[in-house]
Amino acid sequence: MTDAAHAPIALEKVNHFFGAGALRRRILQDVSVEIRAGEIVIVTGPSGSGKTTLLTLIGALRSAQEGSVSVLGSELRGASGRTLQGVRRRIGYIFQSHNLLDALTASRNVQMALHLDPTISRRDARRRADAMLDAVGLGGRAHDLPERLSGGQRQRVAIARALVAQPRIILADEPTASLDKQSGREVVDLIQGLAKKQGVTVLLVTHDNRILDIADRIVHLEDGCLSSFTQAVTANTQHMMDMLARANRKGELVRRVAGLPVDEFGTLLAQLTDEAEQFLSAVELGEQDAFQSMLEEALAAFTFRFAELVEADRASLFLVDETRGEVWLRVARSEGGRPVDVRMPMDRGIAGHVARSGRSLRVDDAYAHPLFNPDVDRQTGYRTRTILCVPIQDRAGRVFAVAQLLNKRGDEPFDDADEERFRAFSASIGILLESWTRMERRRSAR
Repeated sequence: MTDAAHAPIALEKVNHFFGAGALRRRILQDVSVEIRAGEIVIVTGPSGSGKTTLLTLIGALRSAQEGSVSVLGSELRGASGRTLQGVRRRIGYIFQSHNLLDALTASRNVQMALHLDPTISRRDARRRADAMLDAVGLGGRAHDLPERLSGGQRQRVAIARALVAQPRIILADEPTASLDKQSGREVVDLIQGLAKKQGVTVLLVTHDNRILDIADRIVHLEDGCLSSFTQAVTANTQHMMDMLARANRKGELVRRVAGLPVDEFGTLLAQLTDEAEQFLSAVELGEQDAFQSMLEEALAAFTFRFAELVEADRASLFLVDETRGEVWLRVARSEGGRPVDVRMPMDRGIAGHVARSGRSLRVDDAYAHPLFNPDVDRQTGYRTRTILCVPIQDRAGRVFAVAQLLNKRGDEPFDDADEERFRAFSASIGILLESWTRMERRRSAR
């Protein structure tokens, strides 16, 4: 471990128990961790694993029982009430339920964090509160009561309250749990941006895999034991891959999704997407043939299912290879069932055009369209009539794949509803494709 005197948060062999006698239960077991100044650390783990207990110990909201809990240079185990209060004043707290006072305006709620400091006048408190509300994008809502604010806006007020006293540490407990995807992303981006600007250390507990990218480091807590996120993902995913290697037969997933209702298909896709997101954070899994096999099977199955959802005769997936300036057909079958491996320049063809422009394209008569490239038809023996071609973006917003749906049944043209139906699933398949792309790059680099 590094020198604890220089770490705002340092825990050494911390044990914590609930209950007494026969009902005594260990919540934390030999937890040791250090968090550096300015670092953003996310704690993941299942419900009941001890995440909130860990946060309250670090926040001086609960008495430490065994081991050392050093926060901002003060040992909290056995500390006096005065010491604990001094530590709390230098910590900003953000909770799942924003804990705003309904009778106070947004500005007054933020000012509450400054009232414990007798050196700050009411005028200065109001000025600083309004400036912080402006920093979180609520400058025009300072005089609104919480009931007039959305869930995301109320959480922004809570962030402003946590940061207004210029704390050294931010502790956030499930700050996005009650928010939709967009609001949750806006909230964590604010925490990240403002914390980095002020040099604040952030410890954030979450179940939300969508926000893991803001972390400098991720740790995992399960059954009271702390491990690195990579270790946890490796263990969990290795178990899944072992099962796949033993039981997954070629084409099984395709057959499974063929008859699934749309809602169940979405659930299955979300489950595999979660596994792919975890893979992206655990680079050691890049060597796993079973994981690659699972992704290839999943992409083939979901491509088949996308065709079913929009009543298309076929669907294909192209990867964008910017280094070579090509689009690479990776999921398609010939008439005889043989795999197809076709590369085409990005400055040719409909898929290349969509990859370059980032915009969808619908074609009602393929052979009459100037961008249509009949090479794939010649290789597959297939006759293309109508096309819906849609870009797929990675998490940074770059187009790195293109989905192409061919020949809507009944010889009808594809329409807006077809495109929207596909987009409902495109983000999830984008993450699966990103996982696959990373593995392909690692393999080609070896």
